[in-house]
Amino acid sequence: MERLNGLGTSPGVAIGRAVLMPRSAGGGVRVRVSDATVPAELERLRQAVERTREQLKAIKGRVERAAGEGHGYLFDAQMLMLDDPMLVHRAGELVRAEHLNAEWALHRAGEDLAALLGSASDVYLRERGGDVSDVVSRLKSNLHQTDWAPALTALADAAEGQVILVTDELRASVAAQMDWSRIAGFVSERGSRTQHTAILARSMRVPAVVGLQAATQQVAPGAMLVVDGTTGDVVVDPSEATLVDARARQQRHAAAERSLGELRALPAETQDGITVRLLANIERPDEVARAREYGAEGIGLYRSEFLLAGVPAEEPTEDTQYDVYRALVEQMAPEPVTIRSFDAVEHAGGRLDAVRGLRATRSAPAGLDRMRTQLRALCRAAVHGRLRLMFPQVGGVEELREARGLLEEARSDVREGGVNVPSVPVGVMIEVPSAALTADLLAAEADFLSVGTNDLVHYTLAVDRADVRASELYEPLHPAVLRMLRAIQTAAAGAARPLSICGEMASDPAMLPLLVGLGITELSMTPAAIPLAKQVLRKLVAAEARALADAVLRCGTVREIEGLLAEHARQHPAGTVKG
Repeated sequence: MERLNGLGTSPGVAIGRAVLMPRSAGGGVRVRVSDATVPAELERLRQAVERTREQLKAIKGRVERAAGEGHGYLFDAQMLMLDDPMLVHRAGELVRAEHLNAEWALHRAGEDLAALLGSASDVYLRERGGDVSDVVSRLKSNLHQTDWAPALTALADAAEGQVILVTDELRASVAAQMDWSRIAGFVSERGSRTQHTAILARSMRVPAVVGLQAATQQVAPGAMLVVDGTTGDVVVDPSEATLVDARARQQRHAAAERSLGELRALPAETQDGITVRLLANIERPDEVARAREYGAEGIGLYRSEFLLAGVPAEEPTEDTQYDVYRALVEQMAPEPVTIRSFDAVEHAGGRLDAVRGLRATRSAPAGLDRMRTQLRALCRAAVHGRLRLMFPQVGGVEELREARGLLEEARSDVREGGVNVPSVPVGVMIEVPSAALTADLLAAEADFLSVGTNDLVHYTLAVDRADVRASELYEPLHPAVLRMLRAIQTAAAGAARPLSICGEMASDPAMLPLLVGLGITELSMTPAAIPLAKQVLRKLVAAEARALADAVLRCGTVREIEGLLAEHARQHPAGTVKG
């Protein structure tokens, strides 16, 4: 038995067998398959070989038609590699003998063959190493559209089909496509509490630990794990006594969640009658049902960029987006749905990187076309419910005006098609200091404001929120951050504009007294956090929260602020819910 410790980012206790997905190693998912699964893995490998052979034949034909006979010899060499006993046959042997999944077996066989060619004295043979890499990459792609799905089925006989995913880093674009009902827990070598993957894990109620250095080397595929997403502890090959204790903690956590069930239908209001609207942050359309289940009064943030995950540059089409947005507003009706416009662009290799608002879109014509397509889809969907549009990473009034201009162009296009588009409220997501410092100007021209505290902290303190090594410097309670929040709230109130907090600060129950004290009465959070937020709010006295906020704003350090919040918590412990 071995105990490891990282950063707990999604509470709860998970028990299950490990599936390894060390992306940086280049091999995809690594998992030990069962005896019963070996024939299926071999058949997947055979089918991938046939698909690869047909693709290479087609590529060779296109090259020869364009460049003439004889120019397709390179692909003849690659097709011969499919019959090389050192590659596919060797991969099959690894599946049979070591019970490796097909992806990892190909990775191993490809590495061995490339090493053999690289050591050859013949220059021609040494140069074939690149062809091996190309063929192996195509084979793995043909095994499945994504390299993680087969691993989730490979351990169907373990832990009732659920597994614990262990990875060096799981990109949010991949995480958004995964079937989280099959995942009992999540462990990552990198990441932070505010990383989108960690946020998604909380939303799906999957215990998660990040920042566990060298996890993919320390955990063997198929190993039994206990993951505590509250403490950050991970136990490898636990003893029977440890398993008994983990199951007991699972039951206590489940009981605590059930005890919050009575709050879902109750209003979120303080003891002295201040109402706080609680909305949900979601990343996938199928989360609407969960948001309703937890008592959300609307969707405060739908991260539309996850529609871009794993799709070609021309996707998603306007019709595809329209169907998604329409379903969102219809399922949430009569409550509002706030959709954040795309803030991501696809790079070579299918990687999605954040785009810094309209400035980056202007420098990428494809990004501007994609935004216009999205805006037309949103205008069409606005007919079916209360849709609000929020632009991210806006740096100032000029960009807001430009965004409104693009929306009006899209609205005119849709109206010319015979659709009577209603007025769509336009909001600004305040995530950069330039927006925070001009919040009064933005409030005068936007219909609502929303603060993305994750990025606001990131940019204000110049701390990478995704770097676990700098996690101690990522301080949401920094005086500069809190003074910005007060200034933004004052600007919104002065212009009579709704203001919400949609970053992770809103999901932290310890932060709620301070946020209410700052005058913020609309919060958008992970759906699963809503019942606990109601419990805290219904024990809170807003007048006392305002006094707390005034005292906090006079503090000079994070430690002083934490001390005040801790003292407030001691004086006002959570108890029986009101009413």
